Amino acid sequence: MFDIVGKRNWFFAFSLLVTVPGLIFILLTPLTGSKEGLKFTIDYTGGTRWVIRFADPNVTPAQVKDVLTAQGLADSTVLQTSKGFLEIKTSAPIGLAPQAPSPTPVPTLTPAPSGSAAASGSAAPSSSAAAASPSASARPSPSASPTATPSASPSPSPSPSLAAVGSTQIPTQGKLGEVAKALQARFGPIAQQDSLTTVGPVVSSDLITQALVLILVGSLGILGWITFRFRDVKFGVTALVALVHDVIVVVGIFALLGTFFGVEIDALFVTAMLTVIGFSVHDTIVVFDRIRENRARHSGESFAAIVNHSILQTFGRSINTSLTVVLTLAALLLFIQSSEVRPFVLALLIGIVSGTYSSIFNASPILVTWHEWEQRRREKTLAGRSPRRAAT
Repeated sequence: MFDIVGKRNWFFAFSLLVTVPGLIFILLTPLTGSKEGLKFTIDYTGGTRWVIRFADPNVTPAQVKDVLTAQGLADSTVLQTSKGFLEIKTSAPIGLAPQAPSPTPVPTLTPAPSGSAAASGSAAPSSSAAAASPSASARPSPSASPTATPSASPSPSPSPSLAAVGSTQIPTQGKLGEVAKALQARFGPIAQQDSLTTVGPVVSSDLITQALVLILVGSLGILGWITFRFRDVKFGVTALVALVHDVIVVVGIFALLGTFFGVEIDALFVTAMLTVIGFSVHDTIVVFDRIRENRARHSGESFAAIVNHSILQTFGRSINTSLTVVLTLAALLLFIQSSEVRPFVLALLIGIVSGTYSSIFNASPILVTWHEWEQRRREKTLAGRSPRRAAT
């Protein structure tokens, strides 16, 4: 019988070997201003992403960069995609339509008797007309419903760009329109526009806040539920430690990929992380539930032996369940064509493998280590009390 619990220090060392480099590159992200570490899309940073292809296939990113610099967009980046498109990114959002000014409210007029002073916004009757009709003042009668001509209000300014978020229409107005005209004047017509996305700073900051809240609330909810379910806080804490391990592994690998290969994370990355957290907890709960059953059946054995039996009994089930998901994700990663979905699939693939490993080789062995530490502390406490009783 393979002693997983007895060799737990080796598994802990392997986890440290995987997580520490990734954690270092995660910390480099704020220290270097995202030059090293994680690379974020405009979903998190704000800005504009414009993917186009010219009719002339010989246009290079460096040439496009020169035109953008001349247009005042020196901080932009231009990359060549695998399909021959040029991906233009700017740190400042351009092409957002300004908020239209609210129209001047139309004055509300109430019908007034003939001969009375006209309401504000209507023309006052002349004095000669009032003198020529004395009967109007002798017998006042409601005049016809007055119609006032409202003052001309400024019409909303046109949108600076005809291309909405995700549109394939080439912009012709605003700053993006100027850039498009300058590019076409230099390199010829734009043959195709794959996508045009602009995200403002408010949207990106809200997305970051929501992502952190979702992960935090999900983790705390899992901690509370497992603690309640197994009536022991050690089960909940060790499951949470395994979750943190999986999050660091996935985010750390993406920090390494972002540093050396420019791989970026987008809004789908949060969805992938929540899925990984749920899958990892599923495997951990399966092992924990078997531990609880075996503690009742084999009360005479040590806790480490019970945990090791439980891991081996659920090992096949955990591997088979994870393997089916891994094969599906691997097929998607190899054959999918969308470059935007690939990071999502890759995050799921890494997270599922890490979650299976942490559930078997981290969560339960940590539970044993904690249990043995408490037992040793309890024995020391009892040993300290025994001499006192003998002395008395």
